[in-house]
Amino acid sequence: MRFVAAYLMATIGGNASPTKDDVRAILGVVGADVDEDKLGYLFDQVAGKDLSEILAAGSEMLAFGGVGAAPAAAATAGGGAAAAGEKEKEEEKVEEEDDIVFSLFDDE
Repeated sequence: MRFVAAYLMATIGGNASPTKDDVRAILGVVGADVDEDKLGYLFDQVAGKDLSEILAAGSEMLAFGGVGAAPAAAATAGGGAAAAGEKEKEEEKVEEEDDIVFSLFDDE
C-alpha cells in the first residue's frame, strides 16, 4: 500500500508518470523500506495506463470488495424484514450510546 500511496503522491505533486526512483525518493523521506519486487510489481501493473484508468479500476475493485457476506446472507435468509430488524437494533444501540455520553454532563 505504501508503494501505491507514494506513486499517487508523486502524481498529485505534478509528475504525470512517476518513475521507480521517484517512488523510492518519497519512501526514503519517511524512512520506509523499499521491497524491489513489490515496487516492480506496481510498475508492471500501471505501465501504459493513465491515472484516471488506474483510479477507475481501483474504485471498481473496492465497490465489489465492499459487499460483505452478512448483508448477502440476510437478503437470502429472511429478505428485507431481517435486514430492517438489524438496522433498527443498530440505531437503538447508537441512541443508547448517545444517551450515555450526554448523561455524563447532565445536572440530574
